[in-house]
Amino acid sequence: MNLFDLLLESTNQLVEEVKALNYQQLNAKPALDKWSISQICHHLYLSESLFSKSIENGLKDKDYESVAHKPIHLVSDRTKKFESPEIAKPTEEPFDVENMLNLLTKSRENLLNVLRSIDDKSILSKKAAKHPAFGELSLEQWIELLYIHEQRHIEQIKGIKLVKSYG
Repeated sequence: MNLFDLLLESTNQLVEEVKALNYQQLNAKPALDKWSISQICHHLYLSESLFSKSIENGLKDKDYESVAHKPIHLVSDRTKKFESPEIAKPTEEPFDVENMLNLLTKSRENLLNVLRSIDDKSILSKKAAKHPAFGELSLEQWIELLYIHEQRHIEQIKGIKLVKSYG
């Protein structure tokens, strides 16, 4: 399965986890120091918007002979805590399900439009952009990281739903 298919599958998984929740379930925090499902989704929206911009900017940058592969798989280990950069931290404001799903759809469409604009996908391994945690990442790894990051948070949402018995 290619990265584009994985992103579409991931979006579908996220929507399935969120669409049947009510306002209270979406916005309730599992603990005072934890994000609500709404905040997790808002973080994913903000992150994806930033990823899209980074990929767009990286496409305009110079080509590299090679870009070192970084251990982005570490993001899937939920026992390791990552601090979200300020720019990707969610709001404390509540959302309703429809608005949240619209935001997520919008950011995914924007990303896919950026990716669809690339005629030769092999360029993704020759272009790079700076990531706050990993440094220079190939655009290919940016896309892969987006998928891994989203999967991490889908698992987090499933965990909240399980603990709170949301089904």
